[in-house]
Amino acid sequence: MAISDAEAFRECLGHFPTGVTVVTSRTSDGPVGFVVGSFFSVSLDPLLVGFAAGRNSYTWSAIKRTGSFCVNVLGTHQLELSARMSGPGDRFEGISHGDAPVSGAPLLDGVPAWVDCTIDAIHPAGDHDLVVGRVEAFDVAGDNLEPLIFHRRLFGGFVQVQGGSNGEVGGAVSGAATDERAAS
Repeated sequence: MAISDAEAFRECLGHFPTGVTVVTSRTSDGPVGFVVGSFFSVSLDPLLVGFAAGRNSYTWSAIKRTGSFCVNVLGTHQLELSARMSGPGDRFEGISHGDAPVSGAPLLDGVPAWVDCTIDAIHPAGDHDLVVGRVEAFDVAGDNLEPLIFHRRLFGGFVQVQGGSNGEVGGAVSGAATDERAAS
């Protein structure tokens, strides 16, 4: 396989499941947000998180200018919201949300968890920026909301399974809800 085969590389990395988040901010023109599947923990001291943003993204450019953002972790019940936040048009029309306590970024109703941040660092990485956010506030809605997971271009949820002969408990991605093209 050619090292420059971007589609094959994307297919390979699709075998690694990721959570689905919506990163939001509030600009002078109103709320902005986009779906991010590259959200990750960076540090516990200080509390830092990160994500990768396409350098040519209009939404990322707008968020970068505000200096702050809120990561909204989506649940399995929010598949349509994921599609809405990936598509064209006014992504917030008819979407219920409050304000994150520090940044004032949109805090989407019904998310299992959220993390409110100020931008700590931005590192260029190929055609993306690696964004590091200093955690200013965070919360979880409780254990009853399952996270939305993206795996092999399909959305699904997490199920706990018994694995192996020793009865160890592990996790797996359950049946897919839809194809990624529905979210674009």
